[in-house]
Amino acid sequence: MMILATIIGYFAVLLLIARITGRKGGSNAAFFKGENRSPWYVVSFGMIGASISGVTFVSVPGMVRNMDMTYMQTVIGFFFGYLVVAHVLLPLYYKLNLTSIYSYLGTRIGPQSYRTGSFFFLLSRMLGTAAKLYLVCLILYTYVFNDMHVPFWVIAAGSVALVWIYTHKSGIKTIVWTDTLQTFCLIAALIFIIIFITQRLDLNFSGVIQTISNNEHSRIFVFDDWISRQNFFKQFFSGIFIVIVMTGLDQDMMQKNLSCRNLREAKKNMYCYGFSFIPLNLLFLSLGILLLVLAKQMQLELPVLGDDILPMFATQGYLGQTVLILFTIGIIAAAFSNSDSALTSMTTSICIDFLQTEKDTEEVARRKRLKVHLILSALLIFFICLVEMLNNKSVIDTIYIIASYTYGPLLGMFAFGLFTRRSTKDRWVPLIAVVSPLICYVLDWTVSRETGYKFGYELLMLNGALTFAGMYALSGKEKEILNESL
Repeated sequence: MMILATIIGYFAVLLLIARITGRKGGSNAAFFKGENRSPWYVVSFGMIGASISGVTFVSVPGMVRNMDMTYMQTVIGFFFGYLVVAHVLLPLYYKLNLTSIYSYLGTRIGPQSYRTGSFFFLLSRMLGTAAKLYLVCLILYTYVFNDMHVPFWVIAAGSVALVWIYTHKSGIKTIVWTDTLQTFCLIAALIFIIIFITQRLDLNFSGVIQTISNNEHSRIFVFDDWISRQNFFKQFFSGIFIVIVMTGLDQDMMQKNLSCRNLREAKKNMYCYGFSFIPLNLLFLSLGILLLVLAKQMQLELPVLGDDILPMFATQGYLGQTVLILFTIGIIAAAFSNSDSALTSMTTSICIDFLQTEKDTEEVARRKRLKVHLILSALLIFFICLVEMLNNKSVIDTIYIIASYTYGPLLGMFAFGLFTRRSTKDRWVPLIAVVSPLICYVLDWTVSRETGYKFGYELLMLNGALTFAGMYALSGKEKEILNESL
């Protein structure tokens, strides 16, 4: 009952924020771009929670057992990716005053490229959001609602319904503030869980540092093994390109940046937000090592899946009722700060890119927007249940692999538009965008079978390069382009 009361209280606060931010009406300008009044520091702080998600909260600590702390190599790459987004993509988006970032593809290349970019974003975001929410719904089902005999699909439907309730009216205007609350809850939960574990281990601050640094899983850098997916250069450059596509070419993340007052504030948001990932992920990985040390001290048998390690400690009474409450708040905050913005950005993409509601009157556009938001909510519930049926629990790796295949074409299309002055045969772009991931899949399978080498997240770069090459092969003479002064 304590957990249920915590969940109810948490959502009551979210709904209060939604009511306050939406009291002056739910205009399309407020829903899509927050009327360009969002303070950059609020956007920056809230985006941390939107990027982390519930998957990070449970998966990153669980990575340590099999991958040590090598994930930090990817995180370091993230920071340089954010610099690219701040200095290459944000100036373009602000110069063109975009609501949907994929409309750039329509202006620069053509309508087929425009719709193809939007489609791949929608596919990526729907699958990724469903996978992230699935993990949280599974944890709630297994450890909170199982004894009440509540079916999984009811938890999935209830979770999405709550997101719909506080986002359908004012969209990004509300999310900027709800994400701030949820990021605060996520970080607070993480810090307090670490404090409780260090108390259980009877360690002071210097003892924690020494325990982590001396642990066999404290390795961060891998320079000597080129076959390993944990090789530094693979992880580092993958981190850069993951951020470019999953932030810079993602309507979800860019929509928050475009709600800032101007480009200067949007850049400050990106610097602050990008740097914060380094200490935050270091905390998650440190938590993973401390959990392994505690398990050894308590002589506990750990679950087979890394994703189940933190939930086991939090829910089986090993750390007390307080940690269970903190874990519940953290996992819910992380999951919903990601899902609410995803649902809003998908609604924006369909309304602007496919329905072209900017050409409608305010009232007609609002009605279309509400219908799309509701339909997407229903689709999200369906995909969460589909992921549950497929029963794939290695979620964070799955999300990045999905991104490698679905964001790769976006990377290639934007790279062609930004770094060449050529025109291409627009009608063939959808085919190129479909064939490139298929070639990557076949190549990955063949190389793995013949040589034992396994592609990691570098599939994203290969996928983007194939899309770029296909468009370039079909390109014609140079043309004047709108971003030539950037």
